[in-house]
Parts: sequence; structure tokens; C-alpha cells
Amino acid sequence: MSVDGWHTLLVLGGIRSGKSEFAESLVADAPTVRYVATAAAGDPEDTEWATRLAAHRARRPGSWTTEETAANPGRLVEVIAAAGPNETLLVDDLGGWVTVLLDPAHQPADDTATIAELAAAVRSSTARLVLVSPEVGLSLVPTTPLGRAFTDALGATNRAVADACDAVALVVAGQTAWLKPTTPAPAHAVPPAATSPEAAPGRAATPRTAAHQAAPAQAVPADLGAGDVTLPEVLTPAAAPVPARAASDEPGTGDWAAPTMALPMIATGLVIQPGMELPMPDDYTGPQAVDRLATLDIPGAGLGVLEQVVGFAAATQGTATPRPWDAVRVLLIQGDHEGGASAGATPGESSRRARQARAGRGALARLAAENRAGLQIVEAPASAPMEERPALSADEVEAALRYGWRLAEQAADAGVQLLVLAACGAGAEAAAAAVLAATAGAEPPTVLGRVVTEQGEIDDAAWMVRCAAVRDALHRTRRSAREAKDVLAELGGGDIALATGVLLGATARKVPVLLDGPVGTAAAMVSRDLAGQARHWCLLPDHGGRPGVRLAADVLGLTPLVDLRLDLGEGATALAALPLLRSALTLAATLPVHPSLGGPDDEGDTGERTGTGDRIGDDGGDAGRAEDEPDFAEPEPAGPGPTTVGADEPVFPGRRAD
Repeated sequence: MSVDGWHTLLVLGGIRSGKSEFAESLVADAPTVRYVATAAAGDPEDTEWATRLAAHRARRPGSWTTEETAANPGRLVEVIAAAGPNETLLVDDLGGWVTVLLDPAHQPADDTATIAELAAAVRSSTARLVLVSPEVGLSLVPTTPLGRAFTDALGATNRAVADACDAVALVVAGQTAWLKPTTPAPAHAVPPAATSPEAAPGRAATPRTAAHQAAPAQAVPADLGAGDVTLPEVLTPAAAPVPARAASDEPGTGDWAAPTMALPMIATGLVIQPGMELPMPDDYTGPQAVDRLATLDIPGAGLGVLEQVVGFAAATQGTATPRPWDAVRVLLIQGDHEGGASAGATPGESSRRARQARAGRGALARLAAENRAGLQIVEAPASAPMEERPALSADEVEAALRYGWRLAEQAADAGVQLLVLAACGAGAEAAAAAVLAATAGAEPPTVLGRVVTEQGEIDDAAWMVRCAAVRDALHRTRRSAREAKDVLAELGGGDIALATGVLLGATARKVPVLLDGPVGTAAAMVSRDLAGQARHWCLLPDHGGRPGVRLAADVLGLTPLVDLRLDLGEGATALAALPLLRSALTLAATLPVHPSLGGPDDEGDTGERTGTGDRIGDDGGDAGRAEDEPDFAEPEPAGPGPTTVGADEPVFPGRRAD
């Protein structure tokens, strides 16, 4: 793994854009470089092409070695796979490789599989690897079949390799734009070593240049890990019998050996501001996955509302056959709010819940164990009484946003496929109601849930105190700005600010998030002004009967999947619903196609079938049927009848016409 922040890099660019020179500059300091040339020698009489090749050779230092792979497209995969961690490879370019791949001399061949093999080799490579490829997708569609085949194959190659690489750069007219990550690196040298001691391999970031620091940031850089930042431990809860009375449930005892990690102030170059351009889920794979459900061998009407889960997973995973989430992490944010927001809450209850979760007890930890999910407990800074003064200072808001982003980064680096956002804190629901009132124009009494005591009784007096606190806070800030950071500072507090950072960081790294409860949905409301793409990476399993969550879901366009009205604490409800979501994805990924549409029959027949159910390639004779028996034909109706539905047209979207 490279110490320079990346070890696999794809350099894209047009003709004569300077992409090759830029790629060569990135490895100029390496003691030895193996240059992998993919282009064929060409026509001996083509002097212009020979001149181009000679110019490329002349730029290579004498310490570099050259390997030609034009004779065999599979050789490039072998070279990359065999390269060791101390080697540096420069592949120039993938356009030549695709040309050889499509050469009739190498056909018939499974070009799609070969491209997938190349991407897999790049993803698993331990060598320092730079690949150059032309970007032809911005030009007109070629008018010849061969030209279209080349552009399609090269586009598929660029997309697959870009997904496998740690970084992607686009060179236009000699100017470099960093597409992945969005932090620009110096264009004249190899990116310098990362300064973050805890940055994960392959994702360490490069320092921002002075010119970039001076310019307004329209995209989020990936250098947020700078400084001595220690993130909370990730726990792996294990199911265990619950004792009748555990002494370690008392505050200050048991295996809670140290206080939860307090939120540090991070000195980084990360800039979180309104209007950030973060990734969006795939626009095509989601609908494709839902349409595919109509072809599966499902005896009933289908998955119902859970079709949304399949579409969501397909869009966030970028495939029409999404897989169930295996690596799941729960982020439990613990942070209290002072003043009237916490009226009716038992002092120290949120701290006890955090200790309980860390010890592997309680609903959240037990459900995390059942779902094989990791658990990370984070303490947010205490929030001041919002009815009297701002809940947080501006610096604390910035630190909370950055730290939440870093938590999401850490999860992505660890291979987490799904985050569950949870929170426990006195006054969190009132703070979330204040955020909803400020961002959606809601009336606090309509979005603030009833206060229920530990004995299960409704405390209306405490509810009125909370409503008054929210009302006074909104009155105090009536002339204040309603920008995202202002709302977090004045009303939201530490837990909602930290949760907002988690959502933004997860969006930047394409990690979907399960929301559960007021804190997560309030954070999603705030994140709209910072990056509107964040809500598209969120899924809401259940509203839990909370009015504020239902309103936020309506504004965000998130439809709760179930209506169980579970109120197990933030995060626990999402974990309770997670096995159901996984079951839907498992069925979508593993069920075969219905036999009438070409799938296997009950006896394991895998032959493709026609619209009448006959296998393609059969001789037309079936056992037990007379050869002269005529095919049955549906008689034409004598009068007006229902519109005929074609074999490839479903009766209504998402359902199969049996």
C-alpha cells in the first residue's frame, strides 16, 4: 500500500490533453518503473504513428523497463496481478488495450468478463499502479458499428477501472481535475505522504495546495483526517443471557472502564458548506432491480413495499442484483441538552444507556449482536439551553461536522456496507422539534412527542415545559439566519451536528444509512442545505409513531417501510427491521426467473423457454401428447373485450402477469 494517499490511480483525458505526461510525472520519483505499453506497433508505413510511439519512448528515463502486452489482452491482467508491493507500474493506455481486445484475431471472447478481470486485478493490486486511458465519452456517437463497439467497450473499461482505483484524475487542456477523491494533488509530483496517523490504508489524503485553500470549495476534499484524532473503539456485541440484576448496570461500575471518547477539535482543511456536490445513487439500477422483480419465480404478488428496499440497495450498490448488507455498523451518538428541552428526563439516563451498550447489554447491543453489526459509541458535546443562548458555538459546530464525517470515512475504509444512525440523549427530541420548526415551518406541539416516564406514564407537565423551551428558542432566534450551520448552532446542538456530519461523510463515500428517530431525521433535514444528495442515501425502516419523524420523512421524501410503531430507542428499531430488509434482498438476489419467462422448471430444467413455455431447441414432441394434436388457440371474442396484454408487458408496474 502506498504511503502517498493512493496506490492505484486512473488518469483520463482527451487526445493531446497531456494525460500521459501527467501520469509520468506522478511516478517520476520512483527508483524503477515498469512501463506497460498496450498499443500495437501498427502499420509499418504509418510514419505519424511511429513518431508518436518514439516520442513516448524518448520521455522514459533509462531506469524504466518496458513491457509490451499488445499480443495478448490477458497479459495486462497477469502483469498487474503479479506485481509486488515494492513495484511501480505505469500502464499507457487502456484505449490501446481495448483496441487489441476487440481485434478479430482475439475473438470470439467474453469481453465483459475480461474487463471485469482487469478491474479485479487493479482492485487487489499491491503495487503502485497508474493507468492512463482516453476519455471518448464526451464526443459524438460514432457512425460505424466498429466505432460504437470501441467507445462502448472503452467506456465500460474506464468505469470499471475508476471504481477499482483509489483515485481518478481528468486532464483537460493540460489542466488536472481530481474526480476521486476531490482533493487536488500537485500536478508536478507524486502526492505527498498523508499526515494523519490514523488514516486508513489506501484512503490517506493529500494536503491541500495553497491555491486551493484560497479558493471557495465547491466540493468536499478528503483531507479531514489530519491531526492527532483518535476515534472511538468499534465494539462487537455478543449475545449473552440477561442476569436478574447486574451490578455493573449502576453508574460508575462494571466493565465501563473509561468515559466515552469526548468530541475533539480537529484542525483540518475540510470545508463543509452549503451547495456541496456529493455523489448520487445510480439512476438506472434501482428501477432495473424493481422491474426485475416482476420476472422472478415468486408465488404471490411480490415483495410489496419492500420493493423500495431492493430499489434503494440497487441504486446505492450500482447493480440491478443487489446483495444483502453483510458489514453493518451502528453509530450511537450520546449527547445531552440542558434546559427545558430535557424536562422529564432522568438525570444520567443517557450515560447509563451508553454504558449499557458498551457492555453488550440493552436492546441496542442485543439487536446489534443478532445482526452481526459493529457498535461504535460517540459522545457529542453537551448542548446549552437553546431557549437562553446558542446550543453550540460556531467552532463546536464545525468540529462536530468534521468529526461525524471522519466517523463515516472510518466506516467506509473498514468495508462497512451500511450505517445505522442511533442516538441517546436527554432533550434530543425537543432539539429535533426545534430544527423541524426552523427548517420545515412546523409547529412545535405537532412534532414533539409525548413524554413517557420510566413507569410508562405520560408526563404532560414535562411535555409543556419542552414545548415552551422550543417556543422560546424560536422566538430568541426569530431574526437569526436559517442557514444549516446557524440552525445547528442555535437549536440543534452537538448530537444533531455530529449526525449531520455522519450523513455527509457517508454520502461522500457512497455508504447507505438507516435512519431511526428524531436525531437522524433532523440531521437529514439540515443536510439538505449542505448537500441535497444526502437524503438519497437514507432509508427509514419505521417512523416509530413519532410525529416529528413522520413530518421529516414526508419533507425528505422517505417512505417508512413498516408501521410497527416500535419505540425501542434510536437505532434499535432499525436493527429490529434489518432482518426483514435483508430477507427481501436475499430473495431478489437468489430467486430464479419464472419458468414462463425462461427460468428453470420444477425438475431443474434450465433450458431457455419461448413465450409458450417450450424449450428452445426441443424437437417439438412432448411425451404423452399426440403428434397430431392441434395447438390450442384462444377464440376471438364476439364483442368488445379487454385490451390484449403482450407477453412482455406486465399488467401493472412491478407485477408479473401469470
